[in-house]
Amino acid sequence: MNLDEKLKRLEEIITGYGQMIVAFSGGVDSTFLLTFAAKVFAEAGCPDNVAAMTATGPQFAADESEYAEALCEKISVSHKKLDALFVLDKIRDNPADRCYHCKKELFAMMKARADMVGSVLADGTNLDDLDDYRPGYRAIQELGVASPLKEAGMTKDDIREALAMMDVREASEKSHTPAFACLMTRIPFGEEITEEKLRMIYAAEEYLKSRGFTQLRVRCHDTAGGYLARIELEPDEMEEMTLAGAAEIDREIRGCGFSFVTIDLGGYEKGKMNNLQG
Repeated sequence: MNLDEKLKRLEEIITGYGQMIVAFSGGVDSTFLLTFAAKVFAEAGCPDNVAAMTATGPQFAADESEYAEALCEKISVSHKKLDALFVLDKIRDNPADRCYHCKKELFAMMKARADMVGSVLADGTNLDDLDDYRPGYRAIQELGVASPLKEAGMTKDDIREALAMMDVREASEKSHTPAFACLMTRIPFGEEITEEKLRMIYAAEEYLKSRGFTQLRVRCHDTAGGYLARIELEPDEMEEMTLAGAAEIDREIRGCGFSFVTIDLGGYEKGKMNNLQG
């Protein structure tokens, strides 16, 4: 199917729900799903048939949550924020299937609320997500959460292309935003997840973004001498790292709470921490 055919199929799927609530992280995929669904229901004369829920807590980037709230206000979609701090207490030991337990807790809470009002709970899982290590997807399936983007056969490239064409500027601009993931993915399996680590990671990544770096990760590793920050950057952006710039970055990231700062010479790689499991 071409993109137009996939979008037509997506519209049919969403219309068939009658009412839906989008698990809205503020990322690219869920931004497209929510904005597209809002357009579909508005054109059908029932704009109130779509709503959004966003999980908040130290494991989620604050700017993503703020974006989610602002976009919902822009497109006049009812938005509910749910405090997910309690999930950390259940997965602090950081098992390899951490994402499964996290998603199970979060989506069970969201689905219970959706069921109460007779809505279908939908997430932004797409076709490409099935190629990665995603134990969280198993939890979504077990709970009966809908994944309309996947069902319509949409890939990440499809989503970015379609999002760029949306007539809501705040949404279309998101099509150029690098992929993101919850901050817990920066901590190797088996190393304790703490609010302190999550705060440090977020502060360090925000600093690097302010320096103009785009697709990046700050991985946090436990060492005998303190926390080590392992920075992953795109290869072309690594070339911009001068000695003077590296010295400033080292100083600033140490200021976030890290004892050591390193650059991963292999660069940014999606799912890189999954190689450390087990």
